[in-house]
Amino acid sequence: MGSVMNKKRGFTLVELLVVIAIIALLMSILMPALARVRKQAKVVICQSNLRQWGSIFSMYTADNDGSFQEGWDTVGTSNWWMDATKAYYMDYPEIFFCPVAANKTKKAAEGDVNFGIWDDAWLENKGYQGSYGINGWVENKRVEIYPYMRPMRWRTDRVSGAGNVPLFLDAPWIDCWPEHNDDPPPLDNLFWQQGEQMARFCKNRHDGYINGVFLDYSVRKIGLKEMWLLKWNRDFSLQGPWTTVGGVKPADWPEWMQGFKDY
Repeated sequence: MGSVMNKKRGFTLVELLVVIAIIALLMSILMPALARVRKQAKVVICQSNLRQWGSIFSMYTADNDGSFQEGWDTVGTSNWWMDATKAYYMDYPEIFFCPVAANKTKKAAEGDVNFGIWDDAWLENKGYQGSYGINGWVENKRVEIYPYMRPMRWRTDRVSGAGNVPLFLDAPWIDCWPEHNDDPPPLDNLFWQQGEQMARFCKNRHDGYINGVFLDYSVRKIGLKEMWLLKWNRDFSLQGPWTTVGGVKPADWPEWMQGFKDY
């Protein structure tokens, strides 16, 4: 009797199945929450990167009488933002990459537009890779290739309304020049929409948003439909055809954008 009483009792098959079912149920409840936490963590890291870029551009302008870099031209004297600010970020190469677009095997031009990095052999040969881009209107050009652009530029950070002027954002390319009459991209996966510069920034990288740093060096999320309400250049109308004031209706947006927040 004593030996029987002292005999250790194991789990029955039914008990084991019940435990497995409970674990599976808990996992099904927790996994979506964990996925949301991971996404939010990537948003926080992305915004942290952009705050560092804000500090970099702030230091650059402070050292250059408040002026920004010259930027791109076609006559061999380009002073890209990557070149101009190099002394300020050399020890922090990781800030070139949004965490949802940090896989260097995923190239934006090869179909990973929202989540891929820049895809350009010339840039890679210079040692540049990344997944952020600058508002091309934020440049202090001495020689203007396209003269009509001169009065539209933000040459300095000392401007009124700087908190609504985008400086540096999530992007599959290094720069773009949005205008108020640019149409949104008809599809979510277009890398390049000729003549419609806003399409380079209008990418669904953070569930209907991108992150950006502004000319006052503040950082925040930007709704994809909200981008037509930002002051990209001095002539940019905030009552353009893709604003509520300008008459746009929810059904006017491309299908892939219709579920995003309206402004």
